[in-house]
Amino acid sequence: MTIAKGTHNLGPDDGKVLVNVYKEGALAKMGHDLTLEATDWSAKADINPDDPSSSSISVTVDAGSLEIISPADMPAKDKADIAKNITKTLGRGAITFESTGVSGSVPSISLKGNLTISGNSNQVTLNLTVDDNGSVTGKTSFTHKQFGIKPFSAPLGVLKVKDGVDITVEVQLPTA
Repeated sequence: MTIAKGTHNLGPDDGKVLVNVYKEGALAKMGHDLTLEATDWSAKADINPDDPSSSSISVTVDAGSLEIISPADMPAKDKADIAKNITKTLGRGAITFESTGVSGSVPSISLKGNLTISGNSNQVTLNLTVDDNGSVTGKTSFTHKQFGIKPFSAPLGVLKVKDGVDITVEVQLPTA
């Protein structure tokens, strides 16, 4: 099998968009590394498996849909406090990605594009692994500062969010 050629509209039923943020500071042991999942996102993928370089993708994530999925046992009050800080930091607008170039060949594809968060854009590279069964996984990393975002910090910086962020995508594309 191979990924079906054409335009594919994708969303949460087709996969996951995960965000990982990490703690640091003198009281980091009291904090949590977090995994957030975007529960409201959409993507349009124009795929040409015969010529990956002619493929493109655009993604829109509702920043307000980021939910804490790990640690799963986090108290509801802590989740609510963190959700308030996320909304304060990112707002409730859209996070977007528009590809500008595709290189490589199956199974290893590099997808370059413009990521826009809180109105600030920067180029990122999403390194993808594509399986013949249509399963696509990918990861990119960047810093808050690249997007003009000040990471959360408790008073005196004793507990704060590291500047690095990892985004992971797991998507199932249609096969031919």
